[in-house]
Amino acid sequence: MNQQDTIRADVLVVGGGPAGTWAALTAAATGASVVLADKGHCGSSGATAAAGTGIWYVDPDPQARAAAKASREALGGHLADHRWMDRVLDRTWELVDDLSLRGRYPFPRDPAGREVRTGVQGPEYMRRMRIRVQRAGVRILDHAPVTELLADRSGTVAGAAGIRLRGGDGYRVQAGAVVLAAGGCAFRSGTLGCHPNTGDGALLAVEAGAELSGMEFSNAYAIAPEGTSLTKTAYYAFATFLHADGSVLDGAGGARGRSVIARALADGERVYCVLDRADDDVRAAMRLGQPNFFLPFDRLGIDPFTEPFPVTLLLEGTVRGTGGVHVTGDDCATAVPGLYVAGDTATRELICGGFTGGGSHNAAWAMSSGSWAGEGAAAFATSRPAHRWGLRPLGGAGLRPAAGPAGPGAPGADEVVTAVQRQVLPYDINLFRTGAGLTAALAELDIVWAAVRTGLRPASAAARDVLRAREAAAMTAHARWMYTAALARTESRGMHRRSDFPATDPAQHRRLRVRGIDTIAVSPDRVRQAVGA
Repeated sequence: MNQQDTIRADVLVVGGGPAGTWAALTAAATGASVVLADKGHCGSSGATAAAGTGIWYVDPDPQARAAAKASREALGGHLADHRWMDRVLDRTWELVDDLSLRGRYPFPRDPAGREVRTGVQGPEYMRRMRIRVQRAGVRILDHAPVTELLADRSGTVAGAAGIRLRGGDGYRVQAGAVVLAAGGCAFRSGTLGCHPNTGDGALLAVEAGAELSGMEFSNAYAIAPEGTSLTKTAYYAFATFLHADGSVLDGAGGARGRSVIARALADGERVYCVLDRADDDVRAAMRLGQPNFFLPFDRLGIDPFTEPFPVTLLLEGTVRGTGGVHVTGDDCATAVPGLYVAGDTATRELICGGFTGGGSHNAAWAMSSGSWAGEGAAAFATSRPAHRWGLRPLGGAGLRPAAGPAGPGAPGADEVVTAVQRQVLPYDINLFRTGAGLTAALAELDIVWAAVRTGLRPASAAARDVLRAREAAAMTAHARWMYTAALARTESRGMHRRSDFPATDPAQHRRLRVRGIDTIAVSPDRVRQAVGA
């Protein structure tokens, strides 16, 4: 792979999902020159583009807003910040209005003729966002994953290097600031639209010196029909879950009921489901709202409203979880000058504590954090010299192993991914957490990481092999951060449930910051403006 062109811009946005496109759009609106680099095709790759999603969109009525903020506060362990929730609700209200008026998104209308703005069809939403970004003058690099950040002598992030999957050449972007909006990490579990979500953004950020927060809230599992990737779980509120003999599986479903499903699956049972609690009007609305939810059933000739079908649980990690890069300012800056984060790359503890869902809060956070990060990055970039030279690359694991030429014992990327999945996918390790289980898993992951640091390298100079090695390193790092934080929280709070510490400990009403790559440290971070502790 040959290093070829160097691109110069005020702002580089890494990631082309909703957070990345809003960041690019708002940065460009300030007059900044913007480049957006996406691992896939901006507008059609990622979790949002694959399906519909709800949005945490609430009328600015004080009572409605108060109810919206309270709705998940207990579920999230009272770790959310009311000021941030207010900011997100306000900004989301503005941006959804913008999406309707300027983006011309075709929201459905209620019988009174009012637009219903609480959800979007992902494919159409992202198609329009790509068009808007292009019209704003943003240069889009499709199929061009960023592999490492670049920093100047002061440690300020000033660009990134990447590879072009089509053509195989490398590229560099020299930029005044960088927004990481590369998504969370779903560990290649097979969940819908999340194949590109391997935690790359978090690794890039920590290599530059940023911290993480909420990494213990990373064990989100989503319901999917067995043998599919369709993890759209909202409709299971209308479901009855069954044992194989047709008897009801008591307690299954809902925010906490997935553990009931998981225990049955872990015991070797097959769990079935039927959406029999939806009446005719709800069924029609469901098909209109999420048509792709029904595609697997239609192809299999199953009526999910009357015929039971087998289900499983797929890990969505920090895509549906809340952990991510720690945010230090209202503009979604990090502790590293020139580096901003948005969407699932950033922690979502600020608005939902230790529990969230597949859309809703995450969708609102993607929009609002993307817009703030874009504005912040543009302001930072235009306040400094536009282009700097003498930049040093920050990438390590998977790119520059510590050992010399690869030997016979050096791991391959696929081998590393499999080893990580053995520790993060099983319910009895990651969902039903215990100190002993987490300690044993982390010990195995430490061994994998040592091999990654010393010996993992691309299998060839081909761009896709470079990407695979880097993704394997990111997944390994992500897993170690998760379990280090999970061991430090000796209680059950939010989605983090410790079987050996089943109660919530008021003394641990705090967030946990994680830092470091080879040696990982955890420190407490106080919760401000949260209530109900």
